[in-house]
Amino acid sequence: MSRARRPAEETDVFDAIPPQLLLTLLVLSPGCVFLGMALLWLSGVKLSENTIARLANATYVFCGALVMGLAGSLWWADLASVSAGSGNWYEVHEFQIPLALFVDRLSLPMLGLTAGMTGLIAVFSRRYLHREAGFLRFFLLLHLFAFGCFLVFAAGSVDLLIGGWEIICVTSTLLVAFFQQRPEPVKSALRVFATYRGCDIGIVTGAFFLHHWAGSTLYQSVFKGDWPRQSLAGETLAAGDATIIGLLLLLGAMGKSAQVPFSGWLPRAMEGPTPSSAIFYGAISVHAGAYLLLRLQPVLVASPVASGAVVLIGALSAVHGTMVARVASDVKTSLAYSSVSQLGLIFVEIGLGFSWLPLIHIVGHAVVRTLQFLKAPSALHEFHHLHAAAGGHLPPTGAHYGRLLPPRAQLWLYRLALDRGHHDAIIDRFLTGAPRKFAQWMNRIERQLRLTPKIPKESSHG
Repeated sequence: MSRARRPAEETDVFDAIPPQLLLTLLVLSPGCVFLGMALLWLSGVKLSENTIARLANATYVFCGALVMGLAGSLWWADLASVSAGSGNWYEVHEFQIPLALFVDRLSLPMLGLTAGMTGLIAVFSRRYLHREAGFLRFFLLLHLFAFGCFLVFAAGSVDLLIGGWEIICVTSTLLVAFFQQRPEPVKSALRVFATYRGCDIGIVTGAFFLHHWAGSTLYQSVFKGDWPRQSLAGETLAAGDATIIGLLLLLGAMGKSAQVPFSGWLPRAMEGPTPSSAIFYGAISVHAGAYLLLRLQPVLVASPVASGAVVLIGALSAVHGTMVARVASDVKTSLAYSSVSQLGLIFVEIGLGFSWLPLIHIVGHAVVRTLQFLKAPSALHEFHHLHAAAGGHLPPTGAHYGRLLPPRAQLWLYRLALDRGHHDAIIDRFLTGAPRKFAQWMNRIERQLRLTPKIPKESSHG
């Protein structure tokens, strides 16, 4: 049926609510729920688990409906993209960060994935965290995380994307340290935070240079055309400028997507609850780095050096993740490095200039990996069922490695995989070591100041 012959009442449904309003409501919904629940908690109002869970379910059903309505509006009006928002979020002299939201064929699937996966985690967590002391805290962080993800995927500029990027960083760290009564989750959370901070220098500096050389970080100002056929607008960036910006953005994406040599934080992040591991490191958060590169792919296309670096990092990560996953002693670590391997392949696809292929890979990998993380606690039970169904004779995997590699090479690679490529030692020495020593030094000074007795001043009348 052609659009011209559709009933009038159906036309009214799509024309009644503008897509700009749908996009704004979608981004703000989880943030408003987080703010409301936080204010109630600060006011001393105690919400029951059923109330918290039902509110979360209603929120993401509403978000899913908004995504469907937004997709229908774009299709009905035959639009490739929609922009919303006005004014500036931040302004100093001539520097401005506009409040610009943007949705197109790239961001719409990511928005739908976020709404669907977050809603699934909310339903799963209602029973998984039943009577857990941090039940309210988990759902507060889940809503804040969803708001940050919506902001990343619906941002109309790199500056606004960084705002959502930092919200994801904070919520990720706090959920890794969810079981804060034990020291190991807190140590792992600090490691994750330090890695994020070190790599985020790349995206912040890249945004600065994009402002300096292109005059703006708005997608519609820097790029021309509609995704996936976008290119740099005019003489926006020279090849050398695109190389510098592309490499800086790659650094930020490597940290968020756990690419080598920054992959060591991902298994440490498994200290958090299983639902947070699924939504962060299986579905959404780890794919934010790939989305960043895919969104700014015209910059990579303009620089063969940056594109080659993306392919190289992705290929090394894919091999590294495969090796470590095969020698991992627990299921969540194995799944974490399997994610590193798949993300490496996605990076290779982006570096080679593909558009739809990495997007489909992201969505498919997010759905499958989320299911695997949620089923991780019962993995051994399912393996016994599979073993029994196969008559007690499951075929071995990886036999082709033994045929291709000599025994000495296999032994060397096995030892390298057990030590996870020595990446943790490298990161401790050159990234997290200096900030940790500085923090310890400041802590010693603070303790000395607390222990030093204060000498009272002599009275002027004495």
